[in-house]
Amino acid sequence: MTAFEIGGKAIAAGTSETIELEVSLLANNTRMNLPVHVVHGAMPGPCMFISGVVHGDEIQGVEIVRRILAALNVAKLTGTLLAVPIVNGFGFLNHSRYMPDRRDLNREFPGSERGSLASLLADLFFSEVVKRAQYGIDFHTAALHRSNLPQIRIAPDDKQLMALAEAFAPPVILTSKLREGSLRESAKENGIKVILYEGGEALRFEESAIDVAVKGTLRVMKSIGMIADAPATPSHFAPVHSSSSTWLRAPDGGILHSVRRSGDKVGKGEPVGVISDPLGQVQVPVYAEDDGIIIGRTNLPIVNRGDALFHVARIKVKTRGPVQPMADEDEII
Repeated sequence: MTAFEIGGKAIAAGTSETIELEVSLLANNTRMNLPVHVVHGAMPGPCMFISGVVHGDEIQGVEIVRRILAALNVAKLTGTLLAVPIVNGFGFLNHSRYMPDRRDLNREFPGSERGSLASLLADLFFSEVVKRAQYGIDFHTAALHRSNLPQIRIAPDDKQLMALAEAFAPPVILTSKLREGSLRESAKENGIKVILYEGGEALRFEESAIDVAVKGTLRVMKSIGMIADAPATPSHFAPVHSSSSTWLRAPDGGILHSVRRSGDKVGKGEPVGVISDPLGQVQVPVYAEDDGIIIGRTNLPIVNRGDALFHVARIKVKTRGPVQPMADEDEII
């Protein structure tokens, strides 16, 4: 098997190495690099990338990538894994979702060599990592002060993506139209099969969400022939499929008392929470608008009228019209 070339270096078959791709010189004369850990198997096979922290405060991807690498044996790996634990190093260090130029990196793909800092980083990551792969998994969490049930999001009408999602075996598989400028949209245009994992919350490690991501990724790697063994999916387990979702908003301001949790199935008209005044003299119920499953929720009990409280994926009501893009939590205002 031939060596894998990236960043001007050649990684021999059956070895692994971390490559530092130069991004920018910081104002304190320190280099900001994009670290890519290359695990180049001893036997030829597919190339797959895994990435975390495209949004700088979604730090859970770092731990997911670390555990996946710890579970692999390069001598038994078929193909090549490109692991990027921190894509947006600027936001990671600043505990910020965004780049220093105030842009969302996941709206800048495929990027440009002559654009803003976000566009430059998008171009570097996409050209040096993503375009070398046939498959990819991008790890995300909910936005600040929200948490997500582990879920996989895929583009509609793609049997290969659905097969990858089902191999991952998350609690929920969401089908939604791709967002303009997103990593997955650019990957699709280049024939690269990328699924997006959501689970947990920003600036936190959630053990259950990490565990789902690690085991799911190993199952995907097994399904495409990269590894021989992976954690088994429970025989009784079947992911919930949905192609439409809605956010339940606060009918009034006050203190939120949730009566349902992420992962709970709810029926139309069912109470999911109560908003009360601080003394408990006034109580306003929050009802589910459709049959579905709660896939995300706010972690803040203090709410204003109109705040997004619960994210519900519809599971019984058929989507009317074309499949719509699913907004990131920071876009829900």
